[in-house]
Amino acid sequence: MATDSPWARLRADFAESRLAMAGLGLLVALVGLALLAPLLSPQNPYDLAQLDVLDSKLAPGEKSSTGGTYWLGTDDQGRDMLSGILYGLRISVGVGVASTGLALSIGMVFGLLSAYFGGWLDAIIMRVVDIQLSFPSILIALILLAVLGQGVDKIIVALVAVQWAYYARTVRSAALVERQKEYVEAAKVLALSEARVVFRHLLPNCLPPLIVVATVQVAHAIALEATLSFLGLGLPVTEPSLGLLISNGFQYLLSGKYWISFYPGVALLLTIMAINLVADQLRDVLNPRLRR
Repeated sequence: MATDSPWARLRADFAESRLAMAGLGLLVALVGLALLAPLLSPQNPYDLAQLDVLDSKLAPGEKSSTGGTYWLGTDDQGRDMLSGILYGLRISVGVGVASTGLALSIGMVFGLLSAYFGGWLDAIIMRVVDIQLSFPSILIALILLAVLGQGVDKIIVALVAVQWAYYARTVRSAALVERQKEYVEAAKVLALSEARVVFRHLLPNCLPPLIVVATVQVAHAIALEATLSFLGLGLPVTEPSLGLLISNGFQYLLSGKYWISFYPGVALLLTIMAINLVADQLRDVLNPRLRR
């Protein structure tokens, strides 16, 4: 009988939860739509030449001035909402994944160094982490974006600055436990380099909690980016994310033009919900104490 691989066991664990499978399927579908946005979108919402003011604020299912049908309606600029959502989903997911990956790398390094070497280095790093975590994330991001300005690169920098401390604390907590175990002492006795002990032996055993935190933080980064864009400090109007699309239609809600904000809001809700369902199952899978 062939030995089950870790991926096979992971698939089996996910298959035990219908909610997790539904979340995973929904997440794969949303990411696929985001990646294929240029091929699936009826319109390029970033191309001003394709926008027509005569088609602004059309209700879902109405015909355009050229004869086409806008199945989800249009916004105040004549932008097709379906195209805007697909492209906005692409930006929102991209910003969330990129900022989480960079913050994970930075926080992982500082957390490992803090736990392994201890002493004054641990004290300095943890005091910086404590100070940052004492402030609301959105407040730090607002201050940074007020200085840096708008743009995808700017908001990624702001989100990295907000998130790295979470990973540093998570990795440090796990590494402090692993550092006392026999395999780390054996690696030291073999006179392996400190870099090899930290990144080759200590890091792999700290990954399970880190993976769960990173998955949750992707959803948090997407929600935070949407909030900042809604407030007008995230992405420029020429690169609408889901948050900016919601903001564009907020002033028209009371006039009955609900679709401008409603459909991007549903897309944002589904994305965050799918990621959280996957993260919840990952937590159960990677922590044996949570298994039934």
